[in-house]
Amino acid sequence: MSLSSHLQELRKKHEHLSHEVEEAQRSHSVDDLKITALKKQKLKIKEEIERLSASTH
Repeated sequence: MSLSSHLQELRKKHEHLSHEVEEAQRSHSVDDLKITALKKQKLKIKEEIERLSASTH
């Protein structure tokens, strides 16, 4: 997998997690621990995207 396709996949995952977080926050049946876990996953992916993007410049 090329770096650009890997970055594209990470961006897709990040966007998907954003939607999941939004849905979870709207739903009163989802607990705060699940929302926190989703946010942590999202942050890790964002950091990975930034790290890989910086290494290409």
